[in-house]
Amino acid sequence: MSQTLYQRLGESEGIARIVDDVMAAHLANPLVKTRFENIKDLERAKRMAREFFGAGSGGPAPYTGKDMVAAHKGMNISEQEYLAATDDILGAMDKNHCDAQTKNDVLAILYSLKGHIIRV
Repeated sequence: MSQTLYQRLGESEGIARIVDDVMAAHLANPLVKTRFENIKDLERAKRMAREFFGAGSGGPAPYTGKDMVAAHKGMNISEQEYLAATDDILGAMDKNHCDAQTKNDVLAILYSLKGHIIRV
């Protein structure tokens, strides 16, 4: 039987490492850095990202945060910022040795969410 996306991401431990690397990349990325530096509770943001990634990839734990539109409403996120954040996510997946199919599956999910994040 083939593995789920959740399993291919390394389950909760792997997802936690990827999210930590994504947040570090966002904080170093000049295109999105300021947005992440201004998050009042970065640990909560990481926890919500781990939940979202886990639930969205087929993991057993539910996502308890806001939906994507509510989470990004009023932020006026540009296409350029969205692509920069996506690149950071793919870079973190590379760093964590995710294979091409896993990255493609995550990329498809990210692109499906584009309309819920950009300029909402």
